[in-house]
Amino acid sequence: MSNVLATRIEETLRPVIGTVLASVSVDVETRRIGKSPDSVDRGDLVNISDNLVVALRLVVGQEMAEAAARRVLELA
Repeated sequence: MSNVLATRIEETLRPVIGTVLASVSVDVETRRIGKSPDSVDRGDLVNISDNLVVALRLVVGQEMAEAAARRVLELA
């Protein structure tokens, strides 16, 4: 990814869900808000964070999903 913010989101998610799922999550969640990973900016973090809670809770549970989403939001 050439976008520094998208890379930082992925790096934030890796310890929680692994490298592959972190990469896929960044791609899916940025596209869900109508952008690409290369065009995401800090103004998008709230929407991405909100979406991550919903998407990740099935994988890691509600508490871990909320914690990961909070860490992403803190990148702002």
